[in-house]
Amino acid sequence: MSRFIRRRTVVGGIALLPALFAGLRGARAAGCEAKLGDDGLWHQDWFLESFLVLREDLEEAVAQGKSFAVFWELAGCPYCKETHLVNFARPDICDYVRNNFVVVQLDFVGSRTVTDFDGEELAERDMRAKYAIRFTPTIQFFPDSPEEIDRRLAERGGRAGRHLEVARIQGYMEPDPFLAMFRYVREKAYERTTFEEYLLELLG
Repeated sequence: MSRFIRRRTVVGGIALLPALFAGLRGARAAGCEAKLGDDGLWHQDWFLESFLVLREDLEEAVAQGKSFAVFWELAGCPYCKETHLVNFARPDICDYVRNNFVVVQLDFVGSRTVTDFDGEELAERDMRAKYAIRFTPTIQFFPDSPEEIDRRLAERGGRAGRHLEVARIQGYMEPDPFLAMFRYVREKAYERTTFEEYLLELLG
């Protein structure tokens, strides 16, 4: 199948995802209301408040039986706002993500100190550059075990970077494929297929 046909098929399939997930929707779930913080970022009460030591945050996710994600945002970013007020406002999305993921929120231009998986301490804005985060919103998904992180670190001489990720959302993603991406990561479907192929599987 040519790239053009495959892309057209996937794009067409995305349009059908609302029908696929329609049965999962219901009344607004409690605790899914976004709040605008003093830092100009939109926040969810269920995001993890941590010391920004990523290995410890991953270990917390593992202890809870969840996957781990880092959500990059920027004050005044319209698509960050839309992710909160549209995507996370849907109860099926909010419930699925908070029940299956530990999410840490970072500021694209922030100065808080983050301890990376390789032990390096750096400001949020420098962490963003290290992982080539180029715009907001961006969501990084990481492996479900410290051992897998260590294996990937060893492959690159102990240096952390984008190679540690199992998937990434770059920019705003419509609600249904957004939910599908979280399912793709949670099910570890990335171990056997691409996200595009996964969407086609969902559509049968």
